[in-house]
Amino acid sequence: MEKATILVEALPYIKRFHGKTMVIKYGGSTIADQPVEKNFTVDIVLMKFVGMNPVIVHGGGPLITEALKKKGKGAQFVQGLRVTDEEAIEIVREILGRVNEDIISLINEAGGKGLGLKDVIKARRYPPFSQEDKEIDIGFVGEVEGINPKLFSMIDGEKGDIPLINPLGAGEAGEHLNVNADEAAATVAVELKAEKFFILTDVPGIMRNWEDKESLLSTLKIEEAESLIKEGVVMTGMIPKVKACIKALRGGVGKVHIIDGRVSHSILLEIFTDKGIGTQIVK
Repeated sequence: MEKATILVEALPYIKRFHGKTMVIKYGGSTIADQPVEKNFTVDIVLMKFVGMNPVIVHGGGPLITEALKKKGKGAQFVQGLRVTDEEAIEIVREILGRVNEDIISLINEAGGKGLGLKDVIKARRYPPFSQEDKEIDIGFVGEVEGINPKLFSMIDGEKGDIPLINPLGAGEAGEHLNVNADEAAATVAVELKAEKFFILTDVPGIMRNWEDKESLLSTLKIEEAESLIKEGVVMTGMIPKVKACIKALRGGVGKVHIIDGRVSHSILLEIFTDKGIGTQIVK
């Protein structure tokens, strides 16, 4: 009876979101956890079979940092951007390619049909930064400019494919560029006119007090989210995530959600239940 009740609760959401595009940014902080990753891919396959069109943009930051450390490369940042030399961008490319293949394998294992996509994100290389009367070249780092128009022909819901986008940026000269995966995912969501945009990360959502899980803010308006950044409540790694959410909303995405990817089936709980989890940001 309990299972039947859950299915009945999910019915209006299945009807409402049938045929809708859902863009999910799958954070690198949850990728390293194999049981969580397997549950995530099962959720995505279920979404596809009930008629939604999930599109995944994955990260890989912690794995990249670990690989760079093994090469003896320390982290250097300029205005919040990681300095990425020629050796580092090859490591970024290698790790993101491996993550892409691993997730596709799990999607296929769960009964879906994963489609790995690369060279989707168009980016512009940052010029050198002026700092302390000198110019610093941060290397192969890019600002997201848009997506490759070919993405629209690659994504065909009728084929049953589940697109998985490697967020590595492609520069004007064809060079690989290290870009922020949250920003890349928000751009994809805007360009595809997504109904929803999800960011899966390693916190329960946005909290008024980060040491108190009971202070979770379940719903925010854009202006409230911007105020939390100015007040310093949203800080460090959460800033680009919240800014990506705001960018998606202002670009026409219906609703955005920041949820805890470590919670089993978190994305299903957010989509198919009345209460949901995490933080939703609305226009």
